[in-house]
Amino acid sequence: MPSHPPLMPLAPGVSAAAAVDREAIEALAAAGIRTLINNRPDGEDPGQLPAAEARQIAEAHGMAYHHIPMTAATLTGADVDAFAAVLAEAEQPVVAHCRSGTRSTLLWALTRMRAGDDPAQLVQLGARNGVDITALPAVAARLG
Repeated sequence: MPSHPPLMPLAPGVSAAAAVDREAIEALAAAGIRTLINNRPDGEDPGQLPAAEARQIAEAHGMAYHHIPMTAATLTGADVDAFAAVLAEAEQPVVAHCRSGTRSTLLWALTRMRAGDDPAQLVQLGARNGVDITALPAVAARLG
């Protein structure tokens, strides 16, 4: 049976993960994941599964699929808005993924900061999942 990348729990019903391929999407669907959020721009890595193909695979397995591509350099408030909107409406469980899980964790943390969560606790949660989002307060300040 195909396996999916390890999930990094962020909140009840919401996790981040590293890059996924066809087999990982199928495994996530088999594990009951209902919504997949892709935070990778197409062409980030050679051989990366294109978003359009990932959408087809996810939807064929009954999962909702959202593509919110961003990098640290391109991240905008609109990306955070889009991510927050998907989380507000998405059927759980939700998995957001990027190359390593860091960007997806950062996006989630930015939505939680807007809701009033303590940035230091969000950074600690990232660290427990093996991702470094220590730039969170600076990114939030840059985005306004």
